[in-house]
Amino acid sequence: MPRQTPILLATKLLPISSSLRPPAVLAAARASYHHAPATDAHHLLDETPRRRAGAIVRALAALSSAGDSNVVASLHCASLKSGAVLDPPVRTSLLTAYARAHDAGAAQALFGEAVAPDMIMWNAAISALTLNRRYDNAAALFRRMARELGEFDSTTVVVMLSGASRAGKLRDGMALHCMATKRCLDADHLNLWNALVDMYAKCGDFYSSEAVFQSMPCRDTTSWNSVISGSIFNGLAEVSAWYFKEMARSIFQPDEVSLSSVLSVCSRPDDLFSFGESVHAFAAKLGYEDTASCSVMNSLMTLYSEFGMPETAKKVFASTLNRNVVSWNAMIKGLVQNERVSEALTVLWEMRLESQPDVATLVTVISGCGDQGLVSEGKAVHGYIIRKGHLHEEPSVGNSLLDLYLKCDEPSTASLLFRTMPRRDLISWNTMISGYSRNDSLRKEAQSMFKWLLSEGLHCSLTTMLAVIPSCSSPEELSFGKSLHSFSLKCGLASEVLAVNALMHMYISCAEPLAAILLIQKIISVSDIVSWNTIIAGCTQNGLYKVALEAFHFMHSSLAINPDSITLVSILSACGKLNLQSLGKSIHCMILKQFLASNLRVKNALLDMYFRYGDTRSAELVFYSMGDKNLCSWNCMISGFTQNNKGWRALQFYQKMEDYVPNEISIVGIICACTQLGNYKQGKSIHGHVVRSGLQNNVFISASLVDMYCKCGRLDIAVRVFEASAEKSIAGWNSMISAFGFHGHGLKSIELFWKMIDSGTNATSSTFIALLSACSHSGLIDEGWKYYCIMSESFGIIPTPEHHVCIVDMLGRAGRLQEAHKFVESLPSQQAHGVWGALLNACSSNSELKMGESVAKHLLHLEPENSSYYVTISNLYAYREMWSGAVQVRNILQDKGLVKPHGHSIVG
Repeated sequence: MPRQTPILLATKLLPISSSLRPPAVLAAARASYHHAPATDAHHLLDETPRRRAGAIVRALAALSSAGDSNVVASLHCASLKSGAVLDPPVRTSLLTAYARAHDAGAAQALFGEAVAPDMIMWNAAISALTLNRRYDNAAALFRRMARELGEFDSTTVVVMLSGASRAGKLRDGMALHCMATKRCLDADHLNLWNALVDMYAKCGDFYSSEAVFQSMPCRDTTSWNSVISGSIFNGLAEVSAWYFKEMARSIFQPDEVSLSSVLSVCSRPDDLFSFGESVHAFAAKLGYEDTASCSVMNSLMTLYSEFGMPETAKKVFASTLNRNVVSWNAMIKGLVQNERVSEALTVLWEMRLESQPDVATLVTVISGCGDQGLVSEGKAVHGYIIRKGHLHEEPSVGNSLLDLYLKCDEPSTASLLFRTMPRRDLISWNTMISGYSRNDSLRKEAQSMFKWLLSEGLHCSLTTMLAVIPSCSSPEELSFGKSLHSFSLKCGLASEVLAVNALMHMYISCAEPLAAILLIQKIISVSDIVSWNTIIAGCTQNGLYKVALEAFHFMHSSLAINPDSITLVSILSACGKLNLQSLGKSIHCMILKQFLASNLRVKNALLDMYFRYGDTRSAELVFYSMGDKNLCSWNCMISGFTQNNKGWRALQFYQKMEDYVPNEISIVGIICACTQLGNYKQGKSIHGHVVRSGLQNNVFISASLVDMYCKCGRLDIAVRVFEASAEKSIAGWNSMISAFGFHGHGLKSIELFWKMIDSGTNATSSTFIALLSACSHSGLIDEGWKYYCIMSESFGIIPTPEHHVCIVDMLGRAGRLQEAHKFVESLPSQQAHGVWGALLNACSSNSELKMGESVAKHLLHLEPENSSYYVTISNLYAYREMWSGAVQVRNILQDKGLVKPHGHSIVG
């Protein structure tokens, strides 16, 4: 008789239908015939039938946890060849082994060939399906078992409860509970009670889980572990700690599962750290520090690392006897979390001597290198990954490397890696797109990468949209942003809050806040605080302060969404810009009421708001009531007092900030205070600090120094500071142009202006204000008119009221009042509103009474409460020795209860 191959033997003895034939069985059978299997199962043919069956069962039990379907199939083939597969224990063991190897198809096929399966085999088949998360199939098989076999036992219910627990099927679990109670299966079956505790907890009904636990006729360690892990699963950290304490008082000692579970919850920020330390002491008392298992020690390392105690975690790690990969990973992750990446790399290289790093190890280390910009260290890890071939295992390793290179500003390396990765997934594409979007100079590449992804026919996810939308952040990119909006609608993301929030931010960045407002109106029912913060902050940044306030009012009153620190910072800024003092104070009260006053950003926003109101006293009260202060707080005080013409107070605060090193903002603020006070000595001292600190090349500081020296009468030093600046900003050019003009060197201002244009710096509206002011101070009338005209004709800058004031001042200084009057009358009414005041000042300077009276009458009609107009016309009467007129105007000023602005002198 010709020798039959295992594949033919398997086909004859076990005729599996084509729809159920497990490919793994046939492939392994083929392998077992051509190559001796690792288990060397052929020797089983030489044993007696009983010994053959027993040996196969023992081999399957040893291999069932290995998770290798091919090895199980090899034993299956050997059992077919020996005839042992006909024995029910062998068939059941094979079925269980396939299930644990995650080959549910083979398990189903094997069960389907059983002629008269007993209850044990039915339970094994159902267990195979639940283990592989195929609960619906398991439920169908359970119903079939009840029909065909006519019975089931407590093991069946336990298996089904475990499946319901994994699938979150609470109603099915409750039905199984009722069935078990009705059949009295729960009388003394402890495993069933434990399964019920676990099922209710994992299905989110912890109340019922506790009820079952309390009613149990007896308990074991698994019972306590089930209720502890169940409370953790439901986010009840304090409850899990209480049950652990109760377990410790019971006759059952906590085991590794109990200790590891409760330590895991102590590592979360739930004020349970001290309890975690006591659990550590308890574990030491029970001897778990010296056991072969290291799960408790791993949990302790995580606990100490989470609470910023890496040194303690290192001591635990050093005392761990039998470290496994999880131990090494816990130590490395803890160091990375505490920003000690260099130490984590050292541990990684030590790890290679004991056990091989896995994917989790490498991803953790690479992400740490990326966060801290350690590109050379990251490249060393990359080299190790290539040598070990880890890039071929999972895309996550390559994805973490892509993120590293993009964060470390090496997009070309990231691009090369992306194109040569042996395995990449949608996360790889998303990582590249997101990295390019974060880089201002690579936004076009992000958009190109997105188009490439679509051309490859890949599915675009929500994460992809969130990665590419930030690449549109300027008006020039609005068109592509609109196409992304259309594409998101096509993909069904119109109601996804995250996508809509990103689109709103995109429209605001592209100077289209109204489009963002239209978007939020479509998702009001599902909008969150991020949605409204995007709108409120965006409107504030775009000068739409009233719209921001309306959005805040609607959010707070109609949606009952509580504002956070980001909301309040934007709203306080809007109140300050609009000078809405009563509303600002009301919001301040709300902040105190909701205990948000401890937030530093909110406190600093309050300081800025009160300074904008000119309420320096309230600003000081807020400052001194602050528990914590940062450099920004001190900068707010310095700049706030300077803006309110209280430079001497700004100097006092500058001298008090001993615990903080002044930064660029502090120095610019104090230089402006010195400029305001004309305090040359103090300004020169600040300049010395700037040089010692190496900040002299900062463009804002150098511009402030130029302005300060100029206004303190030291044009020569101002020129030297300007010429020594390595980088000349537009602010620096403007300050120098203004400085020459302030000292009557108008022609030098014009010369410097053209030098600036030749350097490639674009002129701004402020540049022409400085230039026109220089022409005014130097009497360069024709030049002034010339640059006023070319401002709009050649540079595309539309004249503002400030430019008009410069022209009126220039003509007034030259005594050409009629020309100035005609110029003001030629302006549109909305632009001439503030220019009439400059004309009144010109009339006062030239003692032009008739025109002055006419202009004053016009101004007082527009702004009857402006005291400065009354003072100016009174001074004009006094200059012409028309004392009765001067007294009459002063009496009107007093009758209206108006106060003359206080004078200010920089002398003593």
